[in-house]
Amino acid sequence: MSRPDYIPSLDGLRGIAALLVVQAHIGLIFPNTVLRDMTMGSEAVGLFFALSGFLMAHLYGSRPVTKETVLDFLVSRFARIYPVYLAAVLLVAMLSGMRSLNFVQPIIGGTEFLRHVFLLGSSGVFWSIPPEIQFYLFFPILWLCLTRPQRYSGVIVGLAVLLVVDGLLELPGPGILLLSKFPYFLFGALAGAMHSCWDRWRPSASTGAFTLFLLAAFFVYRHVLPGFSPEFWSLQSAAAAAVIVALVARQPPIAADVLAAAPVRFFGAISFSLYLFHVPIMFLVRRAFEALMPEPVLIMVALFVATAGAWFIHETIEVPSRRLLVGLWRHYRWRAAARETPAETIEQAILDLQETEKRLLDGTTPATTGKQQIPTTSELGADHAVIQDNGDEKLRA
Repeated sequence: MSRPDYIPSLDGLRGIAALLVVQAHIGLIFPNTVLRDMTMGSEAVGLFFALSGFLMAHLYGSRPVTKETVLDFLVSRFARIYPVYLAAVLLVAMLSGMRSLNFVQPIIGGTEFLRHVFLLGSSGVFWSIPPEIQFYLFFPILWLCLTRPQRYSGVIVGLAVLLVVDGLLELPGPGILLLSKFPYFLFGALAGAMHSCWDRWRPSASTGAFTLFLLAAFFVYRHVLPGFSPEFWSLQSAAAAAVIVALVARQPPIAADVLAAAPVRFFGAISFSLYLFHVPIMFLVRRAFEALMPEPVLIMVALFVATAGAWFIHETIEVPSRRLLVGLWRHYRWRAAARETPAETIEQAILDLQETEKRLLDGTTPATTGKQQIPTTSELGADHAVIQDNGDEKLRA
């Protein structure tokens, strides 16, 4: 059964972005192909960042901010990102150590390997993971602003000033620090926070057609109008990415028919594994079969193997590791709550007995007193129930 907060069109949007990242690297692996001159990888990653901000605000923004919920959030995000990321880093490091291969995006040396292990590396597609993780660490502050805007109005003003300074200094650009990509996450989070406010709006088919047009323009405008904006990273592109995500999330007709289609959602489901592993998989396919078939056929074979490999990794590493880590965390939370419950049960039982004794002495015992029961451990433990987080198996940032 689908989760109530699952938005199928966003899965499709993620799938399209992942495929465009793959397309951007075809020219890197097959330098003779005509596809090398038209890449849209930066636009796809910018859309990923805005989508991540949207989903974090949409999924968590209305929940209470407590120590427990924040820890649940951080564990869920870590379990979602790090295990499969580490597997990709290990594979690339192994390929980089084979000098005869001449891997295209190597991790060279122990220092670079450790930088990637500790989420500070920038080789190949790995550069986008550090700002993503940094946003997760920053999100609890934004979470407070979403749940208590009046109390944290000063923080909100500070974030607005930071955004303006970011734009004036043209900080959006290359880099693994959150500040360089902050507008994408922030605009996406604002769109996610506003999503529930638009429940009464039922977009028309014309809105869906406009959404698809805007999505296409977002990806191709630099190639159609090269003099308009030679650089992608900017406040304008961050705002445009957030608008696209917000429109897609409303699932307007026509756009939803395209983006929520099963094949597109399939690529959305495996998008993170495809993003991390497509370069080494396609590189190995090229090295293994380049002498056996013409390049156009080899590219199609490499794309098929990369998709199949990403699905396999998603099913055998990404999903099981996330379930394992989140399950271990829930078990730890349950045991911690169980250790606290007995003392609280005794204390509550004493309070109930004192209240009953007082009513009997006062002679004002209500008719229901005789039916009063001492709360059970399960009842008293309700306030300490572990907050469940299913790891966002459908909605992945």
